[in-house]
Amino acid sequence: MAFVTDFVINSANSVTDFVITGAHVVTMDGARTEFTDGYVAVTGNTITAVGQGPAPEFPGARTVDAPGCLVTPGLVNTHHHLYQWITRGLAADSTLFQWLTTLYPIWAGIDADAVHTAATGGLAALAKTGCTTTTDHHYVVPRDAGDVFEAEITAAAQVGLRFHPTRGSMDLGQSSGGLPPDHVVEKLDDILTGTASVIDRWHDPSPDSMLRIAVAPCSPFSVTEALLRESAVLARDSGVRMHTHLAETLDEQDFCAELFGCTPMEYMERVGWVGPDVWFAHAVHLDDSAIETMARTGTAAAHCPTSNARLGAGIARTRDLLDAGVTIGLGVDGAASNEACSLVEESRHALLFARARGGPQALTVRTALELGTIGGARVLGREHEIGSLEVGKLADLAVWDLNTLAHTGITDPVAALVLGSTPPLKLLMVNGAVVVADDRVTTIDEDVVASDVARAHLDLVRKAG
Repeated sequence: MAFVTDFVINSANSVTDFVITGAHVVTMDGARTEFTDGYVAVTGNTITAVGQGPAPEFPGARTVDAPGCLVTPGLVNTHHHLYQWITRGLAADSTLFQWLTTLYPIWAGIDADAVHTAATGGLAALAKTGCTTTTDHHYVVPRDAGDVFEAEITAAAQVGLRFHPTRGSMDLGQSSGGLPPDHVVEKLDDILTGTASVIDRWHDPSPDSMLRIAVAPCSPFSVTEALLRESAVLARDSGVRMHTHLAETLDEQDFCAELFGCTPMEYMERVGWVGPDVWFAHAVHLDDSAIETMARTGTAAAHCPTSNARLGAGIARTRDLLDAGVTIGLGVDGAASNEACSLVEESRHALLFARARGGPQALTVRTALELGTIGGARVLGREHEIGSLEVGKLADLAVWDLNTLAHTGITDPVAALVLGSTPPLKLLMVNGAVVVADDRVTTIDEDVVASDVARAHLDLVRKAG
């Protein structure tokens, strides 16, 4: 089943015409159409045909014969911290607050070079798990670190993923009652100026954009009320989305009760942080009133089941959120709390944890895949462009090879993907360009990047003493 990689490698990150034939195609369109012997045609960066049976003739197109394969929309990652790729494996048995206090002194040593290396490694690894679009929440901005946002943006362009980085921030240090050390927080005016600069320089609102910016103060326990209010005004004046952590742990619930006299969700609504332009990471500890608030205001959630389990934070009320009409996508979260950062595994873990909480009908295999595709696209406001395989949408797709010992004999290809081990990728396409072929990233040298990541990890840990 080897793909013809010679032309792929030579044309890496360039766009050509393709037709994928003979595969099981899961479109994730409005009717959730599937084709058991289907085809997908791509012209430039756009899907031009999807259907059942032998594909029509597309003169000049490259043919990818894919019998026994599954074609899905590219997966959408709605929450990440790419800089953490070079700090994996630390504080492996800690709670969230213990984990943060252990890692903040190490993260304080990052600079633009370290962020570029970490982002390149993290983005390439994401691509190998079917991810075509990813966010990043970067909130550690040390003084004299260089341009850490440019560093990760150039890494995304190099790897070739569609990128939604969020300009994160912290201004509530330990001396003022916050969790992060004072030396890793910024001043309010510097944050607002820096955030406006990132938006002005990088945000591309065009329909086929590869790069969009969002505004993302870190969390209720690391930012001031003034920062939340003023960043919301800045984001809405700039026409960009808003993102933050919320309701991840019971510690956060206690923190908000003590300092603000309310729940985390009540606090967010008080400071203007709810609405269809807002999405929260985690949203684990929500009462019925909080879920109703999200549904009523159109606020979305990034469900991060692996990280929540790794840190012992709890299990989100996924079924209840969906039943209420809340938009949910999946997130791998930071690599320091999810060393695998496999986006396809998040679909599996979302399903397993929902069923552990609510029984075997709590989440189906197709709903789990939906969260990772069209669900994530909705979270980012891009459901009209990505997240499903439909004519006119952008050519972001994954071709999973199920012709393996681990997958042959599994009756349902979607169950094979969601419940089985992660299949190799025959092809990953982003904006019509090949990023992965035959389970190898075509845009970077994986071995060189791995070596760079190992070196950056040791340098950063040594710097922290």
